Amino acid sequence: MPTGSSQGGSTGQVEILHSGYFARRNAFDWVLALAVICGCVFAFMQYHAAMDVYEKGILIAAVPCAIMLAWFWRPLGILMLVVAGLSLAGIVSYQGNLARAETVFWLKYFLSSQSAILWMSMLFFMSTVFYWIGVFAKGRAEGMELVASRLVWVAVTMALTGTMVRWYESYLLGADIGHIPVSNLYEVFVMFCWMTATFYLYFEAQYKTRALGAFVMLVVSAAVGFLLWYTVVRQAHEIQPLVPALKSWWMKLHVPANFIGYGTFALSAMVAFAYLIKQQATETRWYKLAPLWLLGVVLCFEPIVFRKSAVAGMSDYWAVYFGISALIVASIVFGRQRIAARLPSFEILDDVMYKAIAVGFAFFTIATVLGALWAAEAWGGYWSWDPKETWALIVWLNYAAWLHMRLMKGLRGTVAAWWALAGLAVTTFAFIGVNMFLSGLHSYGTL
Repeated sequence: MPTGSSQGGSTGQVEILHSGYFARRNAFDWVLALAVICGCVFAFMQYHAAMDVYEKGILIAAVPCAIMLAWFWRPLGILMLVVAGLSLAGIVSYQGNLARAETVFWLKYFLSSQSAILWMSMLFFMSTVFYWIGVFAKGRAEGMELVASRLVWVAVTMALTGTMVRWYESYLLGADIGHIPVSNLYEVFVMFCWMTATFYLYFEAQYKTRALGAFVMLVVSAAVGFLLWYTVVRQAHEIQPLVPALKSWWMKLHVPANFIGYGTFALSAMVAFAYLIKQQATETRWYKLAPLWLLGVVLCFEPIVFRKSAVAGMSDYWAVYFGISALIVASIVFGRQRIAARLPSFEILDDVMYKAIAVGFAFFTIATVLGALWAAEAWGGYWSWDPKETWALIVWLNYAAWLHMRLMKGLRGTVAAWWALAGLAVTTFAFIGVNMFLSGLHSYGTL
C-alpha cells in the first residue's frame, strides 16, 4: 500500500507539473505557436520541391525548437514576430526583382540586407556609447542603460532582418546561388554580433543588471568595426555562389551551433574582464593593472594587423579605430573605481561567466561532432587535422578543462576569470586567425 500511494503521489506530481507548465501559457504564447506552425506549413508548401529530405527534417524540427525558445523567454517570441514581419515586408517589396533595392524607399534605406546590416552596425556602436555613459553618469545612469538596452534589441532585430532578406536576395540572383547566409566571413560576423548580443540580453534580464553591457558591447562593436572594414576591402557584402563543399544541409546546423559557442565564449571573457576590473578597483600600482593593458592589446589588435590595407584611405580608418581603442582603455583605467561600483557582485559575475561557458561548450561540442560528420560526407574522413579542425579542438579542450576544474575542483575567482579571458585569445585565433595566417580545407573566408 505505501508503495502504491507513493507511485500514485509521484504520478500526481508529474501531472501537476505538466498541467502547470501549459497553464502558464498565455494567449500570446499560443498565438505565437500557431504563427510558427503556419509559417512552417507555408514554407513547406511553397518550397518543398527545392528541399531534400534532410532540409525538410530541419524545417519540421525548427518548429518545436522555436516555440520552446519563445515560451522559455517571451521577449524572443516578440523578436521572432517583429523580424518575421519586417522580413516579409522586405521580401514582398522586391516583387521578384533585385533591382528594386535601389528604387523602393523602404528597401534602399531600411530593409534590404545591406541597409539593415548597416543599421545594425550603427545601433551597436550607439548602444556601446550609451552603456558607457550609463556607467559614468550620475543620477541618470539607469535611464542611459535602458536606452542602450533598447538599442541592442533594435540592432539584433535589424541584424536578423538583414540576414533573412539576404537569404531571399541570394535566390533572386539564381536558384543555384541561393543559400542560407552563414557561408563566409562577412555573414558569420553578422551572426556573431547578433548572437552574442542576444545571449547578453538574456543574462541582462535574468540578473536584472545592465552594467555588463558596457563590457560585452565592446567585443560586439570590435566585431562590427572589422565587419565594416572587411566590407570595404573585400566588397564582402556581395552575395557569392557557394563552393561545392558548402552545398550541404550540414551547414545549416554546424555553423550556427559553432557561433553560439563563439558568441558565449566572447561574452564570458568580457564578464571575466569586468570581474578583474572590479577586483582591482582600488589598485594604485600601475603594473598590477594587467587586465587593462591586456584589453588595450586586444582592442588594438585589429588596427595593428590590418593597418596595411591595400584600399586607399583605410589606413586612416584604422588610425581612428586605434585612437578610439586607446581612449576606451584610458577611460577604464582612470574610471575603474566608478566602474567597479556599478558592476554587480562577484557572485553574479562568476555565475554569468560559468553559465555562458557551459552553454557555449555544449553547442561547440555539438558543432564539432556535426563538423566531423560533414567532413566525412564532403572529404571522405571525419578528421584530417586541418588547421581549423586543430584549433577547434584546442578551443574545445581549453573550455573542457575550465569546466572540469570548475565542477570537480571548485574553480572560482581570479584564476577562473583570467582563464576565461585568455580563452578569448584562443577562440579569436580559431575564429579569424586561422583564416588570416593559415590555409586549409576550411579557408572559405580568407583575408
